[in-house]
Amino acid sequence: MNRKTLVLPAVIGLLAPVLAACGGSDSGSGGGDAIAVGTTDRFTATKEAPAPLDPAYAYDVGTWNVLRQTVQTLMIQPKGDGDPVPEAAQSCGFSDSGNERYVCTLRDGLKFANGEAITATDVKYSIDRALALKADSGVFALLSTIDTVETKGDREVIFHLKTADATFPYKLSTPVAGIVNPDDYAKNKLRDGFDVDGSGPYIMKADVKNDELVDAVFTKNPNYKGSLTVNNDKVELRSYSDADDMGTALEKGDIDLITRTMSPQQIKKLSNESGGDVDLVEMAGLEIRYLAFNTNAPTVKSRAVRQAMAQLINRSELVSRVYGTQAQPLFSLVPATITGHSNSFFNKYGDPSVTKAKSLLTLADITTPVKLTLHYTTDHYGSGTKEEFEDLQKQLNDSGLFDVSIQGAPWTTFRPAEQKGKYDVYGMGWFPDFPDADNYLAPFLDKDNFLGSPYDNADIRKTLIPDSRREADRIAASTSLTEIQDIVANDVPVLPLWQGNQYVAARDDVTGTAYALNSSSTLQLWELGRGVSG
Repeated sequence: MNRKTLVLPAVIGLLAPVLAACGGSDSGSGGGDAIAVGTTDRFTATKEAPAPLDPAYAYDVGTWNVLRQTVQTLMIQPKGDGDPVPEAAQSCGFSDSGNERYVCTLRDGLKFANGEAITATDVKYSIDRALALKADSGVFALLSTIDTVETKGDREVIFHLKTADATFPYKLSTPVAGIVNPDDYAKNKLRDGFDVDGSGPYIMKADVKNDELVDAVFTKNPNYKGSLTVNNDKVELRSYSDADDMGTALEKGDIDLITRTMSPQQIKKLSNESGGDVDLVEMAGLEIRYLAFNTNAPTVKSRAVRQAMAQLINRSELVSRVYGTQAQPLFSLVPATITGHSNSFFNKYGDPSVTKAKSLLTLADITTPVKLTLHYTTDHYGSGTKEEFEDLQKQLNDSGLFDVSIQGAPWTTFRPAEQKGKYDVYGMGWFPDFPDADNYLAPFLDKDNFLGSPYDNADIRKTLIPDSRREADRIAASTSLTEIQDIVANDVPVLPLWQGNQYVAARDDVTGTAYALNSSSTLQLWELGRGVSG
């Protein structure tokens, strides 16, 4: 059997102004022992974040991958690429030519996992709740174009938007728009802890130790009614402290599959091996990594400092040294495979140059070397992060223009500190909420952005983002999207570094691995099954 399977992505479809009704099977064949899936994602309840799995709060790929199995949304992204399709809804679509009125009709007989009927009122409650709670994770901003939610009878939900938003069907496929039971989720308070209830394909039972979710068992929901075919009866998600422990468990047969986050060394080893009973599946990915700046901090308040860093960093060397063929240099917040991408940073800065960087600092009367600390998370984006920041440190310091130190912290410390503006420069990753250029720009640049960034460009917020959302034809939105990317390259509130592929390693009796992740890195446990080893 081939050790490495390459899954080629389908062309990302253009968002149609009206989505036709779509149905599907609500059950599938499965059986046997639970399929065990390993992850290095950590799920911790802390004083700063006591409700990590509340759909109105959760906003990272790990927690979303739990919610997508359990909390149903009106729409869902297909297992490959393309426009979202109805899930809890029987049909959804814009009912006006201006893309400002969006109507969904619920499937008949829709129920929560406990057997209680779901009505349009529950959908309205869920959306209104997320908007009202306005959690500091910033996830509510995905629903910011909603003005009011109206219900008509038990099955019709009408969204009145503040402004045209062709990306709105995608936003209804994200967990913040998940349907929750008012009996389980209070209107004015987040739900603390790790209990999750919904109407998705699975019911989850959590094993929690010391305020940390270490194991989650997903059992097929007998009351599920949606578009998905569930190919197994039970999946177990186990959290590991590091990639090495997770890899050892796979080799020993303690688990059946691993996804995020494998180390670069593990991926390289599996890619080069032949024979054996573990297969590596490589898929095109839309993950990006970048540096973010607190543009109010004295050390980087001058645009010239940020521009000099953009002029110095050699992305190709960084990727080659740390990630090899697993990543590609990125010269915009928008990945190269997304409609609307522009190589704005390369267009402005060209090849790395110490001479040009020195000129930028000299013209701004910046004394060199500029002293900075680059902060990174030690346990959220994989074991390559430390090496990546060591390389960035070396590149900047070798120029003689910077005196850079680096400092790592676990995610439970890192994320709250970043949100409170305690870091001047810090490294982050982004897995898209949905595969559209808007989702690589608005979350970083719009009001209530998830970084809590003080950077505010009026043209981007008031004109360019709204203009881009008016275009149902996403190619037609490219003019506005390119202008946004050019402004970012000039002002450098964020500095894109690379985009990466995504990988699944699985024992060869596990089926459905090609669809275990979609283009947005969504873990689709329902696709997994057991077949014949060989």
